[in-house]
Amino acid sequence: MSEIRYSQDHEYVRVEGDVAVIGISSYAQEKLGDVVFVEMPDIGANIEQHKEAAVVESVKAASEVFAPVSGEVLEVNDALEANPALANEAPEGEGWFLKLRMSDPAQLNELMSADAYQDFLKTLG
Repeated sequence: MSEIRYSQDHEYVRVEGDVAVIGISSYAQEKLGDVVFVEMPDIGANIEQHKEAAVVESVKAASEVFAPVSGEVLEVNDALEANPALANEAPEGEGWFLKLRMSDPAQLNELMSADAYQDFLKTLG
């Protein structure tokens, strides 16, 4: 089973070997509302932790998706670009945004487990 970690910015990382599958959490998509457009990074781009990895636009606002870990972009979710609503329908499944080859897997230690993230959400009121 792959490990999932969460950032305080409501992105998740699903770890598959040395590859990080990155997307927005269910909580984030609920707050955004209906997603109407996503802008992905270029394949091969190097993205630093906590820097912009993608942009998501919803009926409410445009928002950056920050990289929870650093790495090289291996793949972007073309299905999400064609059907942005996947970010709402299956944010932690088929609605993933991009895959990175992690340059520093130790950065995962800075992220929250699923249980810790649920506890964090309770503090947001």
